[in-house]
Formats: sequence, structure tokens, C-alpha cells
Amino acid sequence: MINIKDYINTLYNKVVLITGAGGGIGLKTAEYFVNLGAKIIIAEIDKEKGVNAEKTLNQIKSNSTEFYHIDLASKKSIEKMKNYILKKYGIPDIIFNNATFISIGEIHKIKDKHWDRSYLVNLKAPILLINAFLSDMKKRNSGVFVFVSSSGASPYMGAYEIFKTATVELSNTLSMELENTSIYSYTIGPGLVKTETAVKSIKCVAEKMGMTTEEFYSMNESHIISVEDAALGFALSVLSAEKYNGQEIGSIQILNSISNSFKSGKYKFNRNLFNVVFKTYTEQYNGWKTRNIFERQWVLRDFKKYMGISADETYELFNDINKRKEDYIYQSDVEIFKKLINYWKHQYNLLQGFEKNKEKLKENSLIIENWIKDIDDFLSCVNQ
Repeated sequence: MINIKDYINTLYNKVVLITGAGGGIGLKTAEYFVNLGAKIIIAEIDKEKGVNAEKTLNQIKSNSTEFYHIDLASKKSIEKMKNYILKKYGIPDIIFNNATFISIGEIHKIKDKHWDRSYLVNLKAPILLINAFLSDMKKRNSGVFVFVSSSGASPYMGAYEIFKTATVELSNTLSMELENTSIYSYTIGPGLVKTETAVKSIKCVAEKMGMTTEEFYSMNESHIISVEDAALGFALSVLSAEKYNGQEIGSIQILNSISNSFKSGKYKFNRNLFNVVFKTYTEQYNGWKTRNIFERQWVLRDFKKYMGISADETYELFNDINKRKEDYIYQSDVEIFKKLINYWKHQYNLLQGFEKNKEKLKENSLIIENWIKDIDDFLSCVNQ
């Protein structure tokens, strides 16, 4: 179990601007930031919630938090907030884009004003916050932009999902433009959390899908996490901003990487067979790193799509196994090797449609087939 007390003052005196943190996951995330020693500015449209949030957090640590009342759909208001923050706090260290506007319904039935507001809050506001603070961050050469994303296309939630998922591309583009700096950008999703806003939204979506709210949650039971866990993942992710730069991650991924909570089984393995797989992956991983930025981003995103974790995290996992004194791996490790087989099968299929030279096709196909065989041989000797 992760204890926030183990991370006390890891963000000591860092200035965090977090939007939409008057309640729910945002407020709990702000609370964790306070415990990490940060100075918090809550940018919130709901004045009552903002005032209560400020009071609650300052009871945890005096003078740790300030509520700033703002409508993020207003460009003038963002500019005014920028000037206020720079004058009072200086350049923020972390911009945490958590605010959201949700409109439920079929695409053709959602009102224009709701489309417009969703765009302004969910996508335009994060862009304006980049514009507001990035130049100063560049002068200082440090900073973090975090964008709370969503799971992707979902029926009856188009006016929300379209703009929220667009922040993934915004973050990825920003990270590419800031390569070779100490300014980092990534997106993080909370997972399925039963916040007040989420429950109302799910109720509407479930009804339109012809099921009860209980049936919807039951169908997605394995993806549900608590507000506390989602927020803890949010807060702790910024401690590894460089690691997650340019990635789309989830709260549960952060918690799992810290606590190793899925290590439910322990199995003996053949180190020689593992070394063969590790050598192959390391060579491929290093090769990806030398590609131009556009090819590299495409490959790394494609890899994560099939693996569920990033290429960097996969390398770190294999390196960790390599350093273990005992020849044991865990069930969670086994699952990663199985996914790597699927990824290399995917590469094999891509090769069949890409390589026109018959000799090269035969040669490279054999190479990938041997990669797959090496993992099969390795897994066959794992004592499960």
C-alpha cells in the first residue's frame, strides 16, 4: 500500500496551478500536492466549492492553498490570472489541467453552445495556459504540463470525449517541440471513478444504452478505482514527469509501477533464455531512440497501443529482471512477455505489407519469427 507520507516535501515550495479542483478527483489531488509540500492555486468556476476547498486544504497546512475564481472559457480571464500568478508566485512549476465540461447526448442533438463551451474549457483553456506560461518556463528551463485525458470515443459523450482526447495530441506535440529541454508534458487518465459528475454522466449514458447504472458499472467493474487512488496517481505522476514525457498514462499505471501490486505469483525462470530476449529488445529499443522524432513518436505510440505500457517502462522492467539476484519473475512480468509476442506478431504482419523485396522479406520475416520463438522458449521454461 502506498503511503503519501513517504513522499513528504518531494514538491517542497513548488507552485502548482490545478484547474477544476473545487471537488472530486481534483480536490483530492490538490490535497496530495499539499502533503507533498507544494504551494497550490486552485482555478475553479464554482465559487462556493473553491472557497471550501481553500479552507479545507489550509487546515491541512496553513497558507498552502489559494482559490482563484475563474471561468476558463474566458481568454481575458486567463490572461488576468496569468498576470496575478506571475506577480504573486512567479512562474508555476506545474500546470495541471484537470477542469472539464461535460455535455451528454447524441452528436446531432447537442446544442451549439454546449459544443462551444466544451471546446473552450476542455481544449482551448489548456492551450491558453500553455501560451500564458511556456515562454517564462523556457527562460527558466523547467516546468511540467499535465493534461487529464479520457478513454476515447464513447457513445453519447462525443461533445466531451472529442476535445478531451484531443489534449493527448496537444500534449504529444508539445513534448516533441520541447525535446532537449527540462520542460515536460504528458496526459493522464483517472480510470472509471464514481465522482458526483461521473455518476450523473454514466446514468445518462447507461439509460441511452438501454441498461441500468448498476449494469453499466458491473460491466466495467475491473476498471473502477476510487477517487483517492485516481488522485494519488495524479499527484505522484508529476514526480516522474521526465519519465512520462510525451506519454498517455493512467492513475492505476502509476500506482502499479510504485507498489508492484499485481505481483501475485512468483516463478523460477531460465536466465540464459531471458538474456536472449532482453538483448533483442534492448537492440530494438535503442534503435527506436535513434530514429527521427516523427518516426520515433509513431513507433513508440504503436508499441504502447499493443503493450499497454510504454517502451521505456518495458525496458525498465526487463532491466529490473536482469538485476534481480534470484531467478524469479512475477505473474505481471509473464503477462508483459506474452504481450511482447503479440507486438512482434503485429510487426511481422506490417512487414508482409511493407517489404516488396522478396529476399529481404524472407530474411526479416525469419528474424521476427526467431524473436517470437525465443519468448516462447523462455515462457515454456518458466515454472508456473
